[in-house]
Amino acid sequence: MYNLITTENQGIVQLITLNREDKLNALNIELIQEIGKEIDRLNHENTVRGIIITGKGNKAFAAGADITEFAGFNKIEAEKMSTNGGIVFQKIEQSRIPVIAAVNGFALGGGCELTMACHIRIASENAKFGQPEVNLGLPPGYGGTQRLAQIIGKGRALDMLISAKIIDAQTALHYGLVTSVVTIEELLNTCKTYIEKLIHKSPVAIAEVISCTNKLFENTEGLKFEVDRFSDCFQLRDFKEGTVAFIEKRKPHF
Repeated sequence: MYNLITTENQGIVQLITLNREDKLNALNIELIQEIGKEIDRLNHENTVRGIIITGKGNKAFAAGADITEFAGFNKIEAEKMSTNGGIVFQKIEQSRIPVIAAVNGFALGGGCELTMACHIRIASENAKFGQPEVNLGLPPGYGGTQRLAQIIGKGRALDMLISAKIIDAQTALHYGLVTSVVTIEELLNTCKTYIEKLIHKSPVAIAEVISCTNKLFENTEGLKFEVDRFSDCFQLRDFKEGTVAFIEKRKPHF
């Protein structure tokens, strides 16, 4: 059904796996759209009680966006990519079925943004989180400035966003970015157990809790502003230097 994700039904649980292990599950346009289609399908059919999103292998949940895909984009192409990707992330956030991010390894840039669109984040001990887009001459483009501040607070969010620092799983737990940290071997079972405990909770009430909580943080103006600033940066020298430096595996000269 899909090229870049796998999806497996496990009773009341649906497991979605990002399937680009050779690219550290980097998010490209096609992969993000496939996630959106699967989230739509699951919410339409409404036959499972929880969705788990994880990455193939043990090294990375998703080590960022696929920079080689958009390095040559102009403002219009960047705006389309950011807008369409943001729509998928909002589908995850607004899913009436709880979505858990099983964060195995690196969750950087778009990967970190994907985890934050999920309702619950559970991390393996080797998980790493970060929004290093400033190294590319960009802000985040899939809601990272908005959701990170909502989840961990403005001060810590700005620290991570400005410095591009990468935090480990225990720091993420301390910040409130994840709810628990387990071994890589326990990760999926922990997520499944979480969903299994929901069998005795009202799915209608859970859906309303998600909807009501989202309402508090609903700020599409902020998300649109981020898209505008993200795409504007594609016209600047800093973006060209940042992406070329990344591809050439050297430090950028801003």
